[in-house]
Order: sequence, then C-alpha cells, then structure tokens
Amino acid sequence: MTGTIFNVITIIVGGALGVFLGKRFPDRLRETVMSCLGLFTFAYGIHLFLKTENSLIVLGSLLIGILFGEWMQIEKGLENAGGWLEKHFNHSDDADSKAQFIRGFLTTSLLFCIGPMAILGSIQDGLTGDYSLLAIKSILDGFAALAFASSLGIGVLFSSFSILVYQGAITLTAAQAQALITPQMMNEMTAVGGIILLALALSSLLELMKIRAGNYLPALFVAPFIVLLFNALGL
Repeated sequence: MTGTIFNVITIIVGGALGVFLGKRFPDRLRETVMSCLGLFTFAYGIHLFLKTENSLIVLGSLLIGILFGEWMQIEKGLENAGGWLEKHFNHSDDADSKAQFIRGFLTTSLLFCIGPMAILGSIQDGLTGDYSLLAIKSILDGFAALAFASSLGIGVLFSSFSILVYQGAITLTAAQAQALITPQMMNEMTAVGGIILLALALSSLLELMKIRAGNYLPALFVAPFIVLLFNALGL
C-alpha cells in the first residue's frame, strides 16, 4: 500500500496548493490550463487505445460495460458521493460552487483511476513491494491535482479517497489478479481505459459534449472475459 498512500498524499498536497493559489490565477490562465489538460488527456487516451490487439474486443467490452454502467447508474452514484462530500465540506451557498465541487471530484476521480499505471503499479506494489511505478504516477497526479484544483476547487482533494479505495483494493488482491490476468487482457483493459479517457476529455475537460464517462467503467472488467471468449472461439 506504500505507493497508493504516497499517491494520496501527492494529490492532497497538489490539490491544496491549487486551492490556495487558485484565486491568484486569472481566468484566462485557468481556462488555458484546463484546455491543455483536456487536450493531453485526449491524446493520451488515443495512445492507450492503440495498445489494443483487437478493436472488436474493445467495442464489445464498451457496449456491454455501458449497459451495466447505465443499469447501476455509476455516474449518478459518483455524483451523489460528490454531493455528500460537498454538503459536509463545502459551506458555500452558491449553486455554481456546489456544481463545481462535484465536477472536480468526479473528473479527477476518473482521471486518476483510469490507466495502466494505476493497475500495473498497484499490482507491482502488492506483489513485490516495488512502488516505483506508482511513485511516478503520484508525481504526475500531484501536478495535475494542482492544476485542476486551481480551476475546480476543493472537490479535487477528495478524489484522493477514490484513489485509496481503488488502488488499495487492487494492491490487496494483486496476487490473485496477477494469476488470472494475461498480458493480452491487460492490453485490452488499457485500450478500454483509453476510450474512457477520451470520453472524460470531451465531456468534463473540453466540455464539447455530455458523456456519462463514469458509466463506462464496467467495461474495464468486461474486457478480460471478452478476451477469453474470443480466444475460445479462435477469433
């Protein structure tokens, strides 16, 4: 859990600095930073998608995963979690402030949890105690939290709870996960994660369209089963 704890600390520190410095940043600078992070996230999502060995597996995982996500209303659940945190930790009566808190929590929770570094780093930390990969991710997340918090506010800090639960759970079950997940499965999960990052960039960061990116998350766990099915059918 060492890597995950370090990751949580960097997000809290970076986010706190962002909240403290946020009001000192002009709106133009914050908008430019957000657009920059949006474009980078979009490009990185494409990079991850290109890891796929069979795009049909990614498509099938997404379609099935979205059905589960919409049924479970994951996006709404995350928004409700953000609303609960906002109610208890944000004392502003401004409606825009409340919406911004939830957006900051939801956007950064998804961004910090998606990607091969979160999965591979957590597995590596759990199996061998080597948290070097998570340390690199932590530094990147810390700077991202600073930039996001300067624009989206204190909600960004609470994404550290999402990291603690998500990466901590993977680390604690790393031995079992490593025994079951093949390199091909990891590649397809990574590619699915890339599509989710694209959805996140287009909706929450660049604000070009409304996409319930949180409801895409089950696709990550559907991908290994699609790989098994395709291998069994010789596809």
